[in-house]
Amino acid sequence: MTPSPIVASGAELIATCLKNQGVQVVFGIVGIPVVEVAEACTAAGIRFIGFRNEQSAAYAASAYGYLSGRPGVCLSVGGPGVVHALAGLLNSKINCWPLVLLSGSSETEQADKGAFQELDQVETCRPYCKYAARPASLEQVPFVIEKAFRTALYGRPGACYVDLPADFIQYPIRNKQVMESIQVPQVPQSPRSAASPTDLHQAVTLLKQAKRPLIVIGKGASYARAEKQVSELIEKSQCPFLPTPMGKGVVSDSHPLCVSAARSKALKEADVVLLIGARLNWILHYGQPPRWDSHVRFIQIDISPEEIGNNKHDTLPLVGDIQTVVHQLTNALSTMKIDSTYISGLQEKVKQNMAKTREVGHKGSDRDILNYQTAFQAIKELLPENDIVYVSEGANTMDIGRSFFDVHQPRHRLDAGTGATMGVGMGYAIAARSYYGTSKRIVSIVGDSAFGFSAMELETAVRSNLPLLIIVINNNGIYHGLDNNEYQASQQDGTLPTTALSPETRYDMISEACGGRGWLVKDRVELKRAVKEALDTKNQTCVINVMIAPGGRTKLSFNWMQKVEKPKL
Repeated sequence: MTPSPIVASGAELIATCLKNQGVQVVFGIVGIPVVEVAEACTAAGIRFIGFRNEQSAAYAASAYGYLSGRPGVCLSVGGPGVVHALAGLLNSKINCWPLVLLSGSSETEQADKGAFQELDQVETCRPYCKYAARPASLEQVPFVIEKAFRTALYGRPGACYVDLPADFIQYPIRNKQVMESIQVPQVPQSPRSAASPTDLHQAVTLLKQAKRPLIVIGKGASYARAEKQVSELIEKSQCPFLPTPMGKGVVSDSHPLCVSAARSKALKEADVVLLIGARLNWILHYGQPPRWDSHVRFIQIDISPEEIGNNKHDTLPLVGDIQTVVHQLTNALSTMKIDSTYISGLQEKVKQNMAKTREVGHKGSDRDILNYQTAFQAIKELLPENDIVYVSEGANTMDIGRSFFDVHQPRHRLDAGTGATMGVGMGYAIAARSYYGTSKRIVSIVGDSAFGFSAMELETAVRSNLPLLIIVINNNGIYHGLDNNEYQASQQDGTLPTTALSPETRYDMISEACGGRGWLVKDRVELKRAVKEALDTKNQTCVINVMIAPGGRTKLSFNWMQKVEKPKL
């Protein structure tokens, strides 16, 4: 191994540790005392992307960890900076994405004295982390950083926290020989583990007995880069499959066995379900009736033994690395006896629902006010089929948009995820652009409420020369908004709904103010023109502000949250 370069300060030692771990980009916000760490990182050849809010920076780092398969890194100041970044730690924890947060803290000798931005940051972060630590000495910093990376990456991925006292950061290193002797190598990829032969035999037996099997592809399969193995399994088994929202693209949405458009029918009819990197949480209705058949059996491939049987105690376990276990299963599986009417029924339902989606997307004239469906159809017709990374957030924007925009490549769709987290859009888009570079076009299709959480990160994107295409679906509200007349009347008589936002907010002008381009559109003609012009704009961040029908005082509903049947006691 090449000896570590000689360092002259604690900040440079920290940067060297990150460099040794293969870190290429750090997301964050500088301030006392971490400015020196950021400067040392840039001097070491690590790109630093400075955000406007630690939440977005931490979201970006978590998404970068998902896309790259290596821990994303976020740098923040202490106290309130750490509190803001907790959102990213939680996001990584519940999505199972690797993230390391590094935060400055008060000097060690000032502990408990009411120091500047003092906070017990290790204990504050611990509930959201797999590992949280404050090095006991400067010499221990390389060990703690390496352990944070290793812990974030191995087993079920997640978040880790490293506390960096100001006096460690600023410490002048004089004993260079000691520092030269500290060599902490890059953490290798996780060791691959295989499923138990006994469990594998039981799973194969159950699948061969199935008449109406279903494969559910979760974002865990996408993170594991198991697209080759999953494709081989589907081709050999000829089993229909259903991707979860971020599992889209592991196998192309255009595959004839993809039954996304017949989701409800597939869930209700399946008798044996193979979960690949997917959990039986709210997104899959806990595996419970009425969305699932009461007698359905589950086989679950997961890296975490603790996840097996969660909400369904008779789940068959296939614990191990997804690539390895799926390959095992494909090799062990012979011809399946799937009910042909089951597959043909699902495929017919797919055709019917896709035709309905196209029909509602083409309704009305080109000069009519837009709605979700007509706006999405117009956008879809103009976007390239491949090499688009979709970022999606906002309740209706995300939910309805999922049925319009097909994904053909893995890790090409980022959304609010397991936490249904609003505000991730700009951080995710910047992370995607940072990871993919110019090889992909990053298209963020977001609701107006969700965009408001992080709109000032437009300045981050422009300043960092990370061009994005952001399409804001603007209905003047959270879920539903009011038109201008209703809004004005409600404001005057004190009946303004809590879901209302100001009518026709000019998000496009925020982009222009930050150095990007912006369009305000109100019908198909204007929308198509704006999308074409934005796609031709290669090196600028673009915001298309799409006004759609507000919805008014419509009753709120959310299909994902349908209640499950309670067991009778």
